[in-house]
Amino acid sequence: MKKWNWKDWIKRAGIRALKTVAQTAISVIGVSAVLSDVNWLAVASSAALAGILSLLTSLAGLPELDEGGDHDDAV
Repeated sequence: MKKWNWKDWIKRAGIRALKTVAQTAISVIGVSAVLSDVNWLAVASSAALAGILSLLTSLAGLPELDEGGDHDDAV
């Protein structure tokens, strides 16, 4: 059974979620022809939902922690 370093998990999951939020915002903004056509409420809503889903997905596991060796294995 693995003993996780929760501070490391929060840091890595947070970074992953922030990247997901940024990528989602870019994609939603990118579908608008001009800046005045951007639906900022839709951008914020989609980006926030993507961030939440990223954090929930990270609960299943982070490959960065599995291969990084930054956590302690309990015997």
